[in-house]
Amino acid sequence: MLKKGSKLKSILTIKCPRCHQGEFLEKGVYDFSAYTSVRKNCPKCELKYRLEPSFYYGSMYVAYALGVAVMIAITLLSYLLLGEFLLITTFTSIIIAVVILAPYLNALSKIIWANFFFHYSSDWEKKKD
Repeated sequence: MLKKGSKLKSILTIKCPRCHQGEFLEKGVYDFSAYTSVRKNCPKCELKYRLEPSFYYGSMYVAYALGVAVMIAITLLSYLLLGEFLLITTFTSIIIAVVILAPYLNALSKIIWANFFFHYSSDWEKKKD
């Protein structure tokens, strides 16, 4: 399902967009000592992850879209499971889910943003920056 070279492999595994092997983040997603800090370079293919200062500010738009998607999914799920729309229950469920998923959504938004600009290369060893 997740073939090497697909954007989805890089996004779901949170690996380097070019080689799909190197770690994208400094630490784990839920390691709050380096809250979703992106490495400067890929440890495998040495791809520079920042094209310019403040490069990942654009990932805020992606994070917003992911947050809205989570909220819509929880609202629909709540409605389907309960059979009616209960504002307090739905709101509480959304808050709990967003708080739990916030670090993962933040990391996911950064890797999605990076995948807009960087592309997989099977011969990355020849193209080291």
